[in-house]
Amino acid sequence: MSILVLGVGNILLTDEAIGVRVVEALEQRFHLPEQVEVLDGGTAGMELLSAMANRDHLIIADAIVTRKSEPGSVICLRDDEVPTLFSNKISPHQLGLSDVLSALRFTGEFPAKLTLVGVIPASLEPHIGLTPIVAASIDTALQAVLDALAESGVVLTPREVQHAE
Repeated sequence: MSILVLGVGNILLTDEAIGVRVVEALEQRFHLPEQVEVLDGGTAGMELLSAMANRDHLIIADAIVTRKSEPGSVICLRDDEVPTLFSNKISPHQLGLSDVLSALRFTGEFPAKLTLVGVIPASLEPHIGLTPIVAASIDTALQAVLDALAESGVVLTPREVQHAE
């Protein structure tokens, strides 16, 4: 079993950073078994091709731009729903991800299972830090990632919380 949890986004564009922040929370809060790799993909495109190829399950956390939902909403898409969304998306790195998914399909290296955990951004303006409404959605998005992992038979163990004395 080979699973990649990929967080993508530009940390310089406010809520565009949500995918990166979700995978950071995953790594900070849970013990990860060796079959689960977590990667901060930033705004990379085709450079991610080998990391994404031939996975049993590819889980992508990202900001998704859609007019159908309110900012901070978490949307979970699976398999064939995902490339369709990317083809309509407006975001600096989305062309790259769409291209990578197309290339993986073309080469026969497309993941057996694909899940997109998307969060609707409130702002994509140049700024470091999430808006409060999107920051509040991190736990919901993280739970969607945990649910996707559970669908592949992986249940993570929480790390012990370190309390300040």
